[in-house]
Amino acid sequence: MGEYGKYWALVMQIQATIGAYVRRFLKRVAVIGLACALPQLAVSQSQCRQALALGLDVSGSVDSQEYRLQIDGLANALESPEVVDKLLASSKTVINLAIYEWSGPGHQRVLRDWTALTSRSVIADIADGLRQSTRVPANPSTGLGRAMLFGAEMLAQRPDCWTHSLDVSGDGQSNSGPRPQDVRQDRLLENVVVNALVIGASIPDRDLTSYFEAYVLHGFGSFTMQAESFKEFETAMIKKLLREVQGVMVSNASPAPTLPNATQ
Repeated sequence: MGEYGKYWALVMQIQATIGAYVRRFLKRVAVIGLACALPQLAVSQSQCRQALALGLDVSGSVDSQEYRLQIDGLANALESPEVVDKLLASSKTVINLAIYEWSGPGHQRVLRDWTALTSRSVIADIADGLRQSTRVPANPSTGLGRAMLFGAEMLAQRPDCWTHSLDVSGDGQSNSGPRPQDVRQDRLLENVVVNALVIGASIPDRDLTSYFEAYVLHGFGSFTMQAESFKEFETAMIKKLLREVQGVMVSNASPAPTLPNATQ
């Protein structure tokens, strides 16, 4: 190769050195990528033992102060130590949570879309988001039946979860849209347990608990929880969540439970 031989050898040496650096760089990128993917991989491998949708009544009977008592009460309830312990009881079988508000048949607003409850920080983030939410103008009527269907539609987005629960809070009877007793026959609610948190249950001449038990509750093991007013909403929600998520705690190797369906 003559006088160009020494240059060719130098070129080959440079090429080899660059190749070594490139290989080291790619190896580090692969390690970093794997490290970033591991948390998501762990979440994806966790099974969903329960999909829980919470529907909050923001109809015209709920004033601005009561709105905040309800939203902030739910945030506080989610962060109460005993509820957190229940929500995070198993890292292999997690709970998926979604929260929405409802009033008339045309108003349902998602406050928190489906989220896997995998850590205390996730729950804190949900609670902070609720506290920062503000009320928006909405139809003042009470479309309880449509609220139930909306919750069922959201639950249908989580077909892989073993159980599906809809928690509807309300302070009055339905007065617009489809009737709750009629929508319970809808196929979307076939395998959904509908529970209720009745607000103002002690008001004379308003037997709301009996109304919700007769027309709203649905599915095996469904129940109502009562709050005398919105001031007691947080306490009632804590009790309700503890009962609602005590659910079936099974290991990752166990098959998903099959629950009977019984419309009340």
